[in-house]
Amino acid sequence: MTFDIRRRLAAEALGTAILVATVVGSGIMADKLSDDVAISLLGNTLATGAILVVLITILGPISAHFNPVVSLVAAIKRDITLSEAAAYALVQIVGGIAGTWIAHAMFDLPIFQVSETVRTGMPQWTAEAVAAFGLLFTILGGVRFRPDSVAWLVGLYITAAYWATSSTSFANPAVAIARSLTNTFSGIRPLDLPGFVIAETVGALLAAALASWLFAGNRPTFSPKEVV
Repeated sequence: MTFDIRRRLAAEALGTAILVATVVGSGIMADKLSDDVAISLLGNTLATGAILVVLITILGPISAHFNPVVSLVAAIKRDITLSEAAAYALVQIVGGIAGTWIAHAMFDLPIFQVSETVRTGMPQWTAEAVAAFGLLFTILGGVRFRPDSVAWLVGLYITAAYWATSSTSFANPAVAIARSLTNTFSGIRPLDLPGFVIAETVGALLAAALASWLFAGNRPTFSPKEVV
């Protein structure tokens, strides 16, 4: 089943809005309920991983990138056109910003904020490149070998990457931009955005390059049952 561009863009905007509202909202809730940063991060992590499974499952048949670098790689693979990828990125950013504002409204906070949380430096940029690399590699491998499991693979990957990367795995320029507009648990200073976006793009492109080679081979000629 194919869906027209309007429905695909609506799915991208809605999905990214819900994703960011969950990321920001769960961060606010976790921070309110606990003074322990580790516990707050755990709450933020579980909510994010869970909502990704839900969103990709229900919106995946329409369109479920929710991430400009995912759309960029899709355009490189010619699954969508470059103009469609640009439109996807635009609605993802708009949807993400809306998600931040919705989270603020739910918790009775000022709608318009700017983050003051410093997230910069080579370790953070390296972490974001690794996070985006892993995310795209997971998506491309899942689509290649286990398309019915992509939602769970992505949700589980992000759950793990939250704790495995020093940046807590943004891995998404649209989400990073949206998070720059909240001065809460999940925020990032606008000044730090360029480093994150560049690192995420580099990581995604490296993953696409490796996956195009690694996943393109022929299937094995033997059955797993034949291996002792």
